[in-house]
Amino acid sequence: MRTLSHWQGQIDALYILGDLFEYWVGDDDDTPFLAGIMDAMRRFAAHTPLFVMRGNRDFLLGSGFEQRSGAQLLTDPTLIQAFGQPYLLTHGDALCTDDTAYQQFRALSRNPDWQSAMLARPLAERHAIAQQARQQSEAAKQQHGLTAISDVTDSAVQALLAEHGWPTLIHGHTHRPACHEHRDGPYRAQRWVIADWHGDHGGYLKLDEYGVSAHPLS
Repeated sequence: MRTLSHWQGQIDALYILGDLFEYWVGDDDDTPFLAGIMDAMRRFAAHTPLFVMRGNRDFLLGSGFEQRSGAQLLTDPTLIQAFGQPYLLTHGDALCTDDTAYQQFRALSRNPDWQSAMLARPLAERHAIAQQARQQSEAAKQQHGLTAISDVTDSAVQALLAEHGWPTLIHGHTHRPACHEHRDGPYRAQRWVIADWHGDHGGYLKLDEYGVSAHPLS
């Protein structure tokens, strides 16, 4: 919330590419902690355009979230123009095609019927399911760390770039902040990976007339 207050009215727009929340169990979640975040986002969005993409943790974000936060939800992927250059924004989880178990869950959890059934459960039950899933995920990270299947695959990246005319690609999800070069014959594009945020540290990408630059979260 401090970052939103600092950036409010000082930038042209803010794009958040998924996993803003550890989990999101539905737009009806009235947790007091979330109420404070919604208020801060709404104040920010009153002065600066705010765009949010769903991630693998908060894929249940919906129209109620937009109303509460003042943010506009983006489809994944989204192609934008900034300073005369094309940028393709995506959360990044769809590019981790070697992780077949996760891709199966991703397809299931994006199914409207599955989501309707989940949102029909009592709020407390949804919280319990989400917390259990997060605990299992964190335990797997502690045991295995960053594995090869948790990263994007070159074939998925190349296909996405080709589909959209080889723009600069920006994504998060993989916890591997870096800038990569991708080439296919005469075509080439940069792929920037956003640093994740934990507590009071992390990083962000800035787009300006000079292109993309990475910065630590102050």
